[in-house]
Amino acid sequence: MLPSAIIIAAAMLSIAIIYKTGSSKETVLSKSKVALQEIVTGNDNGIENTGVAVSLEEETVAPSAGVELPIVWGDLGLELIRAGAIDEIKWRSLYESRGMFSGEYERLLLGENDRRIKITGDNAGYLLNLFWALGLAQSNPILIQGEMMDKRYGGPQNFASTGGWTIAKGNPMDHYSRHAFFTLTDEQQTLVEKVSENIYRPCCGNSTHFPDCNHGLAMLGMLELMASQGVGEEEMYKAALAVNSYWFPDQYATIARYLGQKGIDWQKVIPKTILGADFSSGQGFAKIAAQVTQPVERNGGGGCGVDDGQPITVPVPRQESGCGV
Repeated sequence: MLPSAIIIAAAMLSIAIIYKTGSSKETVLSKSKVALQEIVTGNDNGIENTGVAVSLEEETVAPSAGVELPIVWGDLGLELIRAGAIDEIKWRSLYESRGMFSGEYERLLLGENDRRIKITGDNAGYLLNLFWALGLAQSNPILIQGEMMDKRYGGPQNFASTGGWTIAKGNPMDHYSRHAFFTLTDEQQTLVEKVSENIYRPCCGNSTHFPDCNHGLAMLGMLELMASQGVGEEEMYKAALAVNSYWFPDQYATIARYLGQKGIDWQKVIPKTILGADFSSGQGFAKIAAQVTQPVERNGGGGCGVDDGQPITVPVPRQESGCGV
């Protein structure tokens, strides 16, 4: 388990610093790096133990050129409008009021998009909203049988991911798991459930299987779409890490910097490992950030409300995850 590995590695390093000198300290440091390397990359070879921390910038995790995702959006924007999950007037007003409704945005909302989606720093917030609408409206057992329905929370309407969706026609709960834009096979549904349980987000302490905030519900929507188009498990994790990195650029740049300090190349990490609770949950990230000399703090990451490029606050109960809008 990762926590144990980190604790052991830290203990070994501390002993080396306090009690050892010379080559023995260097040997322990080398071994601790190899242990972490094997956990996050699946490969215990190839570490350059230079003793110099590697500083990795945001460009490493969220390149400005963008990342192509293994999904085609098609005319889902129009379908979401027809279903009422998106109110076109509210949506347009949201973006046009700030001069942000570009040709790309209009095509994604109203057109037939037959090419794979590319996520960039510029459109990450827009895609977040589209995936959020899809995750809210697409019928799925996760939403009607999972943690969102736990009676302790008073009903799924009390979460940021539902009450915070202010650009639907009528009450957002009128669309909660109510529409079928595509149908998943039993195998595809099983895959979505499996992968969703292993993907966390730095704003919350819950996995995508408990999508109590917008990022969680948006990720669920993207996983469903990928599954419906035949995307496999490994590629799902790879795409999810790319998307999370654009939604939370500071946090993942900080994680990359932490790994760099250990001599681990971000390009070699196992996406599933980085998306797990030890790195990507709110609590896990806090522990990682505490070990980074200079955490990255430039963009602040995405908020948990409707994203128009500006922070928006909606009075919705936070629940125990600590992620409200």
